[in-house]
Amino acid sequence: MKNLKTTLLIATYNWPKALELVLLSVLKQSQLPDEIIIADDGSTEDTKLLIDSFKTQFSIPVKHIWQVDNGFKKAHILNKAVAQSSGEYIIQVDGDCIMHHHFIKDHLQFVKDNTYLFGSRVNIQKSHLETLFSSKQIRFNAFSKGIKKRTRALHIPFLSQLYKPSTEFSSKFRGCNASYFRKDFIAVNGYNEDITGWGREDSELVLRFHNIGLQARRLRYRSIVFHIYHNEKSRDRFEINDSIEQETVNKKIKWAKNGVDKYLA
Repeated sequence: MKNLKTTLLIATYNWPKALELVLLSVLKQSQLPDEIIIADDGSTEDTKLLIDSFKTQFSIPVKHIWQVDNGFKKAHILNKAVAQSSGEYIIQVDGDCIMHHHFIKDHLQFVKDNTYLFGSRVNIQKSHLETLFSSKQIRFNAFSKGIKKRTRALHIPFLSQLYKPSTEFSSKFRGCNASYFRKDFIAVNGYNEDITGWGREDSELVLRFHNIGLQARRLRYRSIVFHIYHNEKSRDRFEINDSIEQETVNKKIKWAKNGVDKYLA
C-alpha cells in the first residue's frame, strides 16, 4: 500500500548496549518508517541518554515513551506507545533484535487489509556477544559466525511468495517481529494488561485478531531479525498468563477489558 504512514515500535528494558545495535540497524534500513517509538518499561537514565543521542541522527521523529519500573509490564508500555503513535501501520520489534537492512521494506511490501504479518527470528549465540558488542555488528547473513538455525537467515524474496495468509494462529509467531494496522489493534483494545510478567502478551493479542476475523501471513525468507542472546526472564507468572490466553481461545474473546482505550484521547 502506497503512502501508508508507518510507526516502528521498539520495546526495551535496561539494555542500552543492545538497543544501540537495534537503532544502528534502523539507520541502515533501505526504507525508513515515518516515526520511531521506543516503548520503555522502566529503564534507567543510560537508556534515555542513548535515545537522545540517536534523535539527531534520524530525519524522522524518535519518541521515547517511558513508565516507572514496576516489574515486567510490557503490555502496559506497548499500549501507551501505540496510543501516542501517529502511524496507520505498526511494525513491532524488541530492543534486542537487530533488523536485516530490508526489514521495514519487506514488511511494507506485504501489507494487506484484514491481515497481520510476522517474520523470522535468528538467534545470536552467547559465545558471539563479546565480538558483537565490541565491533557493533549489525550485518548478518546465513554464513555469519555466531548464529543458530541458519536457514532462517536466508533472504530470498521470491520464495516468500510461497507463504499465503492463513486464518489459523501459527506457533511460529513471535511478537518481536510483527506488524499490523493500528485500527485493528484498537478494535481489540490492544494488549491485555492483566498479563504481567513474561509470556503470552503477544500471542494473546493476535489470537484476538483472529477472533475478529483477521488472517496471519508469515514472512519467511524476508523481514528477518537477529535476536541477541540473554538470560531467560522469570516465568513466575507464566501459568496465570497462559490461563488468560486459553480463556481467549475457548471463549473467542475479541476485546481486552483492561486494554489501550484508557490511554486514547
